[in-house]
Amino acid sequence: MLNVEFSFEAVVEVGPIQEVGTTPKGIRKMIPILGGRVSGPDLEGIILPGGADWQLIRPDGVAEIEALYTMKTTDGTMIYIVNRGFRHGPREVMAKLADGEEVSPDRYYFRTTPVFETEDGRYGWLNRTLFIGTGQRTPEAVRITFYKVL
Repeated sequence: MLNVEFSFEAVVEVGPIQEVGTTPKGIRKMIPILGGRVSGPDLEGIILPGGADWQLIRPDGVAEIEALYTMKTTDGTMIYIVNRGFRHGPREVMAKLADGEEVSPDRYYFRTTPVFETEDGRYGWLNRTLFIGTGQRTPEAVRITFYKVL
């Protein structure tokens, strides 16, 4: 049996979608990361501006997500994050998300597998722990709840 435990939540503020175009693999998009905040029993801090969420919208409608960004904890520790995952759902639900409408997260699938990289020390456990994330897209942000796999 798989056991998971809530670790922290990130609210990642995002900018306007930049469409790269249609490629042989699907539609490529880049969404700039403007900042954000992190809070929970294991981590507190901010998301630094300058990262991006790179997406491929496949012909079957599934969004392959690869977000790269940096977190700074309240004590000044920098943590690099690569967060890959999938988002998909019924066509009408995904159309509402694309139009910037608020949609309940139980109406679509949004899961990620983040990997963290930081110096050893207080947060070194991030380098050797598996996580899963559940996501919610809002008009201005992405809310991800991170769970560590025990």
